[in-house]
Parts: sequence; structure tokens; C-alpha cells
Amino acid sequence: MNRKRASEILAPSKRILVVGEMMLDEFIWGKVGRISPEAPVPVVEVVKETFNAGGAANVARNLREFVDHVHLLSLAGTGHDAEILRGILETRGVTLDGVIFDPSYTTIRKTRIIARNQQVVRVDREQRRGLSDEQRTRVLAHFEKLLPSLDAIIMEDYDKGLLDQPLVDAIVNAARAAKKIVTVDPKPSNSIRWHDVTCVTPNRGEAFRAAGRSVTDPVEPPMEDRALLEVGAILLEKWRCDHLLVTLSEQGMMLFTAGRASYHIPTRAQEVIDVSGAGDTAIAVFTSALASGATASEAAEIANHASGIVVAKTGTAVATREEVLASFPA
Repeated sequence: MNRKRASEILAPSKRILVVGEMMLDEFIWGKVGRISPEAPVPVVEVVKETFNAGGAANVARNLREFVDHVHLLSLAGTGHDAEILRGILETRGVTLDGVIFDPSYTTIRKTRIIARNQQVVRVDREQRRGLSDEQRTRVLAHFEKLLPSLDAIIMEDYDKGLLDQPLVDAIVNAARAAKKIVTVDPKPSNSIRWHDVTCVTPNRGEAFRAAGRSVTDPVEPPMEDRALLEVGAILLEKWRCDHLLVTLSEQGMMLFTAGRASYHIPTRAQEVIDVSGAGDTAIAVFTSALASGATASEAAEIANHASGIVVAKTGTAVATREEVLASFPA
């Protein structure tokens, strides 16, 4: 693909909804000069602290680099963390009228301590909880009102309780009837049936677990990885999806489509510094490309370029439209 075709595909005049658990990513940056006398662990001297959108909120933030209208359907608290997250998203132009801010809920926060560009430890603060019956009614009413204007829906599952089978079925069935694109980033620990969606985008380990197979070592080249090819066939049938896009880290991506040969896209990453959020970037760019009329293989190629850009950055980063277009030959 050349830059002209990529530019045609990455048309910003689309409207996409992200459904899933929103999180606040906190980064504590520091330096290490000694080992603690209390335990054999490094002492991190804090230099700065930054915050980013995480989880489904990071998918929405990524989308805003490529799409004019991004909506988020999620659950958050009302305290300090929620206000920081709200500020980040509103500054980026993400519409939050589908988010329920519940004072009894604790906003999910993940704290990463970074020293010399290496993650030392991560601390998670989270409350596993779904929507109440009243909240579910409000959320689905908002979704039905928004649906006619949508070009695509992304369902981002972190298995924190928001996405359950009844909510997923209601959204997917309505979206399918309206002929809308639905893509899913799954979590195998959550046994949701992702039936009749456009595409599911697990990473290699998630794909094997979802297929009920033991994870094997990657094979070079990936097109000769029989275990991976078998897992792809199993998941296409299990999920009844149109496409399956498996992200393969340094091996790139593999696209499976029912009735067609699998398609491997080699990685575009020149250097891997931090893989945090790379899957969020992949599904955001893949979905925005599909919504703009790309074929699944074209969308996967553009998503692969975007992921290669993000993993070369530290923290929960995003790829810009300009960076992605620049990565294609003129």
C-alpha cells in the first residue's frame, strides 16, 4: 500500500463508539541509584508523574487521532481519578455522554513506576463491578439513540465486570441489524460469546487460551505455524465472526477470514520500547480504516503500521495520522 491509498482510507469524518472499562494510567518516572536496605529492591527517586487514558479510554484517545467523532460508553467514579480521566478525554474531544459517573464506584487506576525507561512495578487499584439494572437501561437507551449515526462500534473487554453476555448481546444484535461494523478486543478470562461480530482482535496468547489450546512457541515464518493456523480456524467457527485479527508482537499480525487463506502482515516496528497500549492502537486504527471502506487486509496493514509506531514510544502512547501516513512509501 502507498501513502495515497492510506490517506484515502484514513478519512476522519466518521463516528465510532467505544464500549468497555475506562481506566486511568498513572506513570511515576524516576531514577535508580541504590538498593533499599530494607529489602533487595531498587529505590526509585521520583522525578515526575504523568497521567494518560487507559483501557477503553485509551482506545477512544487513539481513535481521536483518526476519527472526528468518538463516543465512550463506560462506568467511572466521581472522585479525583475520575476527574483527571474526564479532563484528559474531554481535552482530546472524546464525547462522554454515554459514561455513567457513579459515586459508589471506584475508577480503575493502574500505576506504573518507570526507571530508566524500564517498568519496575505496576500497582492496580480496581473494583470489579458491572452495571446496575437501572444503569443498564440508561446505557442501552443511549446506545439505541446513538446507533443510527454510528459507523462502527468497538467493544473493549478487560473483564472488570462491565461487559457481560446480556449487555453484549443487546449491543451486537442491534448493531448487526443496523449493518454496523463491530470489532472486539477480547479477554479470554471472560467467557463471552462474541457471535456475529465483524472482527475479534486477540493477541497470540489470548487466541490460544480462547481456543482452549496450550500456548506454543511462535514459528518462523508465521504462515508455517500450524498451531496458530489451527487456533485461527477454531476461533472463526467458535465466534462466528467475519474476520479474526491475531496480533503477534514482533511477528506482526495474522488475518483470518472464513473461506479464504490466512494473511500475514510482517511487523513494522523498528524498535520496541514499550508495548503498553499497542493492542488499543491496533483495534482503533483497524476499525477506523474499516469504517472508511478499507478491506480487512488493508485495515490490518494500516493498523500494523500504527502499532509499530506506538511500541517505539514509552508509556500509553498514541500514533498520529501524520506519523502513520509518513510510514508508507509515497
